[in-house]
Amino acid sequence: MKEFKNETKCLHSGYEGTNGNPRAIPIIQSTTFKYDSSEDMADLFDLKTNGYFYSRLANPTNDYVAQKIADLEGGVGAVLTSSGQAASFYSIFNICQSGDHIVSSSAIYGGTFNLFAVTMKKMGIDFTFVSPDATEDELNNAFRENTKAVFAETLANPALVVTDIEKFAKIAHAHKVPLIIDNTFATPILCKPIDFGADIVIHSTTKYMDGHGLCVGGVVVDSGNFDWEKSGKYPCLTEPDESYHGLTYTETFKNAAYITKMVAQLMRDLGSIPSPHNSFLLNIGLETLHLRIQRHYENAIKIAKHLEHNEKIEWIRCPALESDKNYDLAKKYLSGKSCGVISFGIKGGKEKSVEFINKLNLIAIATHVADAKSCVLHPASSTHRQLTDEQLDKAGIPNNLIRLSVGIENVDDIIADIDQALSSI
Repeated sequence: MKEFKNETKCLHSGYEGTNGNPRAIPIIQSTTFKYDSSEDMADLFDLKTNGYFYSRLANPTNDYVAQKIADLEGGVGAVLTSSGQAASFYSIFNICQSGDHIVSSSAIYGGTFNLFAVTMKKMGIDFTFVSPDATEDELNNAFRENTKAVFAETLANPALVVTDIEKFAKIAHAHKVPLIIDNTFATPILCKPIDFGADIVIHSTTKYMDGHGLCVGGVVVDSGNFDWEKSGKYPCLTEPDESYHGLTYTETFKNAAYITKMVAQLMRDLGSIPSPHNSFLLNIGLETLHLRIQRHYENAIKIAKHLEHNEKIEWIRCPALESDKNYDLAKKYLSGKSCGVISFGIKGGKEKSVEFINKLNLIAIATHVADAKSCVLHPASSTHRQLTDEQLDKAGIPNNLIRLSVGIENVDDIIADIDQALSSI
C-alpha cells in the first residue's frame, strides 16, 4: 500500500478482507495447519513454497500485523516478536555470531544496554558505545574489521537525544555494514528512518503502537535496501545454509534475504513469537496510532513549556522546545515535533525527584512508557539502576532525571497534578 499516506495505512495495510470474509483482521489461534500431502509439507519445510505449518515460525494474524508495520515504515517485510527486547536481540543476532562486533549509540534504553553490554557479550559479541553526538571521525574510530552493524535510537529513551540518522547511516555504509534504528518513541508517524538511510528498523510495539498497556511485543522491519552480497561481510546470508539443504538466502529471496532468514532460522530455533490474540490487540492500537501521537505531542509540548521556567525545575528535555539542544535535529527528523515523553530534573537531586514522584495522584508510577495514560518513572533507580554512574552519564541520564510519559488525558488535569506535587516539595 505504498501509494497511501500513513494515516490510511494505519487502518488498511496488511490485510484486505475478501468477498464474504471478515473486514477486521481475524485471529488465527492455532499452533498448526493442515495439508493434504507430505509433499506439500516438505516443500514448506524446504522454503520452496509460502505457507504456514507451525506458529512458532509464522502465523497469519501475526503476519497481517507485521506487514502493516512494514508498510508504515516503508520496508519489504517485517517479523513480530514477543517483546521489544527480543526485537533488539534478533535484529543483531540475525547477522552476527561469536567474535563479531557492533557499534552502538550510548544513548539507548537501559534494558537494551544491559542486553548488549552484559548478555550478548557473554555470547561473544562485543559492543563499542559511542556518544550520539560523536563526530564522523569519532564514529569511524569505533569500527573494527569484525564490525557487523551500527545501532541507535531515533529518539533515545529516556535521554530524548535525537540521533542524526543520516550521519550514522553514512558512516555505517562507508564501512559496508547496516544501520539498525530503534524507532519506538518516534514511530513511523513522526519519523521513517529508512527514508534517511537506515537499513533495519525495530520497535517495542508495547509502547505507542499498542498504546494501551495491553501487550508486550516487538517488531523487526527490513528495508530491503542493504546489499549483503556487495558488502562481503555476511556469509550467513550469502553462503549456503546447510540447515536448509544448502539454500542461499540472497540468491533465493533477493532483497528480502535478511527478514526471511530471521523467520526461517531464528524463529525456527528460538521462538519468541507473540500470540495471535496479542497481535490482534496490537492492530487495534495501530489503527489509531496517527491520532494518538498527535494528542501525545500536543499535551507534552504544553507541559514542557509550562515547566520550562518553573523555579523548581533545574533542566528539561523536549526536542520540540526551541531551547532544546536537539531542536534542529527534531526539525529535520521529526517535523519539528516530538513524542509524548519529556524528561526533566528537579533541583535538589535524586531525593527531591523521588519525593515529587511520590506526591503525584493522577500520574501513575509505572515501568511502562508511551501509554494512553500518563505515567512517570525515576530511571536511575529503576530501569537504569544496573548502570554505573559513568554509564548513566554517557547515556545522558542524571540522577535527578524524571521520565514523564504524557498521556492523552485533558492536559489541564495533567498540569494540575504536576503543579500540586511540585508545590508540596
